[in-house]
Amino acid sequence: MRALRIAATGMAAQQLNVEVISNNIANMNTVGYKAQRAEFEDLLYDNVQRPGAQSSDTGTVVPTGVQLGSGVKTGSVYRIMTQGAMTQTGNKLDVAINGRGYLQVLMPSGETAYTRAGNLSVNDQGQVVTSEGYQVIPQMTIPQTATDVSISSSGQVQATLPGQVNPQQVGQMQLVSFYNEAGLEAIGDNLFLQSGSSGAPVTGTPNSTGFGALQQGYTEASNVDPVTEISALIVAQRAYEMNSKVVTSADQMLQTTSQMKS
Repeated sequence: MRALRIAATGMAAQQLNVEVISNNIANMNTVGYKAQRAEFEDLLYDNVQRPGAQSSDTGTVVPTGVQLGSGVKTGSVYRIMTQGAMTQTGNKLDVAINGRGYLQVLMPSGETAYTRAGNLSVNDQGQVVTSEGYQVIPQMTIPQTATDVSISSSGQVQATLPGQVNPQQVGQMQLVSFYNEAGLEAIGDNLFLQSGSSGAPVTGTPNSTGFGALQQGYTEASNVDPVTEISALIVAQRAYEMNSKVVTSADQMLQTTSQMKS
């Protein structure tokens, strides 16, 4: 019975939908996380009678025809790139990107990754690194004797040294933007890689045209909306239950048919 296969595709689709929603809820407090949404598409149709087909020798045509669908499939799981709220941390090395752009990160493999998570620190050599210890590009080193560090909205990193009145510039942060940010490949640890659909990276100075400004002492919170996620979860659960009901009904119909034959 076709209904069994169709309902099975519906249950599989809603299972994936719940998995996407659960990942959003799990990352509600992840710095710089962007919520995801699952999109679905209908599967191929069986044209029992094609619309517009000739139905008589006099030239009359079928107005609607008979097209039987075969279920649903996942079209894509896209990332919602809206801005997250600014969360004050008190850490002078933390930076939130208010607008477009990603920080560049040097991976151990030599690849360049990209992140919106600006919860930065220094390692034992004074180099500015991410929470995983990966160096931020361009590389910069904070002097161990520095008494204060300031990061401007345009990315200038300055350190105040003992006995000096004026701070010393120790680095210049840069941002990278992509034509299709949703096409970046997520690899975990709040990191993304360039993909064939993201486009080539464009490097620029923070707070310049096309790039967001940096906000020192803040991080960008996740853009996950708990109310939206719970509502979507309820809808997905109800849809799963309805598809499972179709399976039960189709099974009962098959039992009725087999009893008639016997």
